[in-house]
Amino acid sequence: MRLIAFITEGVQIRRILDHIGVDSEPPRISPARGPPLWDECGDAQSDDGAQIEPDWNLAAQPAPDFEVDQRISW
Repeated sequence: MRLIAFITEGVQIRRILDHIGVDSEPPRISPARGPPLWDECGDAQSDDGAQIEPDWNLAAQPAPDFEVDQRISW
């Protein structure tokens, strides 16, 4: 393969995409979702107004089964 053109005009790009049958409009972005609901917490507040803390140990992730090398090799 070889680069033969570089098109930067939006109108021309849309015409080409429409011609080959590809949607020229970007997909709609879904609305943001709320925070996760903690089933273990029960009610968000107790009778005295104090907040119940979730058990963060349940949210902990297990250690990976492999050694992770975080060095960047360019």
